[in-house]
Amino acid sequence: MNRHLIGSLVLLSAAMAAHGCFAADKLSVGDAAPQWTAISGTDDKQHGLADYKDAKALVVVFTCNHCPVATAYQERLIAVQNDYKDKGVQVIAICSNKGAADDLDAMKKRAESAGFNFPYLFDSTQQVCHDYGAKCTPHAFVLDKDRKLAYVGAIDDDMHAEKVKKHYIRAALDAILDGKTPETATTQAFGCAIR
Repeated sequence: MNRHLIGSLVLLSAAMAAHGCFAADKLSVGDAAPQWTAISGTDDKQHGLADYKDAKALVVVFTCNHCPVATAYQERLIAVQNDYKDKGVQVIAICSNKGAADDLDAMKKRAESAGFNFPYLFDSTQQVCHDYGAKCTPHAFVLDKDRKLAYVGAIDDDMHAEKVKKHYIRAALDAILDGKTPETATTQAFGCAIR
């Protein structure tokens, strides 16, 4: 086994050991999504859930800059936004972590360097995180057109993109856009604990 793979496995094991990231304890599938208003974004604008009222579905992902699991998913979130934007889907990333590596200035740099094509919002009070019951980064919440929770958990089934077999949020979006209930509505998220 090469050093890079061993290092990645060690980081993932440490991240998962830091927090089991079980299903959110605040919301259940079918619950109305908690509202938020006036959350600062890396675009220097204030954002609220109601700003995205025209979207047919929302993918709200609690993430951050410093976690190796979260950063491993950046390109996949960009791809989801690219692939589903013409279908009326909006991805929204929210950072609720404390610390210099995850403050708004650091988020702005990350959004620019990574080429984020979705809003990246700073939950400075951690209220949105608490309202949703997010446990780790990344932790995904897919909301339907009525802003009810349709899926919560992991983005897919493997941190390493080339090993993914199950694309959870894509499957949930496909079901929602087809007027159906996602076959898999909850999974265990994995990553670094939100601090």
